[in-house]
Amino acid sequence: MARCFVTRQLPGSALGRLAAVHQVEVWPSRLPPTREELAKHVADVQGLLSLLSDQIDAELLAHAPKLKAISNYAVGFDNIDLRATAARGIPVGHTPNVLTEATADLTFALLLAAARKLPQGIEEVRDGQALPWEPTHNLGADVHGATLGIVGFGRIGRAVAKRAEGFGMEIMTTTSSSYPGAFDQLLEHSDFVSIHTPLTPATYHLIDAPALARMKPTAILINTTRGQIVDQTALRDALQDGVIGGAALDVTDPEPLPADDPLLDAPNLIVVPHIGSATRNTRERMADVAVDNLLAALAGQPMPHQVPLVR
Repeated sequence: MARCFVTRQLPGSALGRLAAVHQVEVWPSRLPPTREELAKHVADVQGLLSLLSDQIDAELLAHAPKLKAISNYAVGFDNIDLRATAARGIPVGHTPNVLTEATADLTFALLLAAARKLPQGIEEVRDGQALPWEPTHNLGADVHGATLGIVGFGRIGRAVAKRAEGFGMEIMTTTSSSYPGAFDQLLEHSDFVSIHTPLTPATYHLIDAPALARMKPTAILINTTRGQIVDQTALRDALQDGVIGGAALDVTDPEPLPADDPLLDAPNLIVVPHIGSATRNTRERMADVAVDNLLAALAGQPMPHQVPLVR
């Protein structure tokens, strides 16, 4: 029986399956453990089930001499130093595939909400500011027939494209292997730009001031992958100055965004608190996959969904 630490309570019954085989401690708070608290709790564990808000690096691993496996409750794993885990021979698992459709749904919900100015309309009704039907008020952007640029055409990007086909949208895509200039062309021609590329050193602040300047003044940016891909200072300036028409973000840097962050003063902006995978069924399936990864590794078997080793 191994000792395991889980950095947050998870939905569903998956943690019960883990506790039936191993000794499990679950962090009780809705807030993540601090760096110091995490270091303390991993000191004597063999298994760690982490969230994307938990930074796992060489310094933290030094506090966990018995650690044999890490299972990350996310499709991404940019919160884990894979070179450090590889140096220790610690396998790392993640939860791909199960959140694709839910995240694509949320992406399109943000796109529609930003295009049709739904937050503004809701606020007017709640504040008692709505007037009788007006021909020139709250005019949004057409979605049907518009051009959607998808940056990063993996599982989620392709799922978003399928939804866009139902709206008769023209779709442009780029990936890391696209021809030179493809990204710039996508920015210049798209009415909506949706970000689905993983966070890497090459994509950090991929959407910066020059990228925003290439977009149409009516274009809307959607980001449901990682906040660090967008330069938020540049985005605020672009929204304030009318360089682009709007933005809808499920992810920010940091998370959560402080209430006094200057970005929140920008017009035509929607920010939601990283809810791309937040459906009950999806989050329960993620828990099942994360526990399956940890159970396999602690039994000396390959994880069903293991991150490739970095050497």
